[in-house]
Amino acid sequence: MALKVGTQAPDFTLPSTERETFTLSKDMAGKPCILFFYPKDFSKVCTKEACEFRDHFADFRGLDVTVIGISRDDIDTHRRFKQQYNLPFELLSDASGEVCKKYDALVPILGIPKRITYLLDASHKIVAAYQEFFGARQHIETMLEELKKQQA
Repeated sequence: MALKVGTQAPDFTLPSTERETFTLSKDMAGKPCILFFYPKDFSKVCTKEACEFRDHFADFRGLDVTVIGISRDDIDTHRRFKQQYNLPFELLSDASGEVCKKYDALVPILGIPKRITYLLDASHKIVAAYQEFFGARQHIETMLEELKKQQA
């Protein structure tokens, strides 16, 4: 179950492909963003999802929203994944799974991230959440629909 819409998103600091570390409250201060949690770099559905975010990156940019991917893969694996698929957004490494836990994005017992996407407003309140393990494309469509509603 995703965190509830209207609640404050938990703050965190994680290693990043774009900078030494990424801290939500510092690096996204006053900016809306999308956090998408996914199980594993290079797996079939995760690759499809990341590429869908890539292919719609201009749409998100046009709506002034930053896209950030999070999984338990290490930074070196993230960098290879990002390079191979020309991903224009930051990937964060949650090797311990602690951030995944805070966002209710960790499968109990198995310890792998769920496929769950959050839209945070400029104050980092959760505006929308979408969870579907196999429906990669629907994550992007749901977030774009929600963003258009917010701006209407």
